[in-house]
Amino acid sequence: MRIFHMQKLDLKFFERPTLLVAEELIGKYFIFNDKKLIITETEAYIGRDDEACHAARGKTKRTEVMFGRAGCLYIYFIYGMYYCMNVVTEEEGSAAAVLIRGALDISKPEQKLLNGPGKLCKNLSIDKTYNTLDIVENDRIYFLGSDLKYEIQSTPRIGISKAKDKPWRFIANL
Repeated sequence: MRIFHMQKLDLKFFERPTLLVAEELIGKYFIFNDKKLIITETEAYIGRDDEACHAARGKTKRTEVMFGRAGCLYIYFIYGMYYCMNVVTEEEGSAAAVLIRGALDISKPEQKLLNGPGKLCKNLSIDKTYNTLDIVENDRIYFLGSDLKYEIQSTPRIGISKAKDKPWRFIANL
């Protein structure tokens, strides 16, 4: 597999509108310590006007990171057993983020599809200690650009009880 645009995604990439970032993260590389993955599924959550967004009710200790600088991780715990990883987007104060729902682990010859945000975090051992981590300034955990092209399908979000109708889930047709 040839890789052309091996530049780290910078702050400007993440400061853009969340729906654009969510769609354009598909096919990008996620470097996590010694692992290399291709993002295959994302979901957008956009601030106070999005009932499904954790920040819809305003700033709390839990959601504080979402109101901060773009390019930081927002990690939360669900169902008493899984962590989920999001990347903060848009300008400071917007409280928007992209949930990384799935990725293809290409670290070893036997590639492994990690479909589901809990499965992804479990496989990478991502937990709350990574919450607020700045991935733009980090040398071990970050996103890389790529020339990989996938047909992308947009569907309603899943696994939520509110605002399910928004087609803010993006999936690579592998």
